Amino acid sequence: MPSLSIVATPIGNLSDITFRAVETLRNADVVVCEDTRVTRKLLAHYGITTPVESFHAHSDERKIQRIVGMLREGKKVALVSDAGTPLISDPGNVLIDAVQRAISDVHITPIPGPSALTACLSVSPFSVDKFLFLGFLPRKNKRIKTFAAIKESTVPVAFYESPQRIEKTMQQLVALYNEEPQKDFSLIVAKELTKLHETILYSTKETVCADLGHIAVKGEFVVVLKNI
Repeated sequence: MPSLSIVATPIGNLSDITFRAVETLRNADVVVCEDTRVTRKLLAHYGITTPVESFHAHSDERKIQRIVGMLREGKKVALVSDAGTPLISDPGNVLIDAVQRAISDVHITPIPGPSALTACLSVSPFSVDKFLFLGFLPRKNKRIKTFAAIKESTVPVAFYESPQRIEKTMQQLVALYNEEPQKDFSLIVAKELTKLHETILYSTKETVCADLGHIAVKGEFVVVLKNI
């Protein structure tokens, strides 16, 4: 039976990988990945020699059909992203959709593991039994509307942001909340989770911009914001 395994990989610290993930990658016929250079380093670290095949957000229909063809041949395919859990703000859903439509007996299996989102949520000082995840915030057109939705949310809101935009994003959010003095928030801002320079800030509307000014703004950020 053809199988497609969705394999979570480390977000920084290479020790953060499950035995099952290593076994799955080792036993696969091919590992489909965003960047073959990144994935080859991970595989080499664990002595895995499985061939790799690129698949990313800009892959065309021919690449999708190539992978579908491998599965039709009965091959075991493992899908990984550059880091973390595939499909969580990473490419992969179009491939899974194509595979499901093309092969009736395909076995699709999640191999769970690291995720920057759940890592940040796990150190939250406020309840995250329910939360809204927005992925990476829009850059332009829908940005103001997204900020307004964050401001009105009754549950904590989690999102990703790039180092190039994190300071501007926080400045814009603070300015939006200051339009209504009774509106306030507390938040977690985390960067480079599991890496050498991991930083987790517990901050507020009044201090977040200053707090960001005291750290090196590099690496992707995870933000969890709670309206109070």
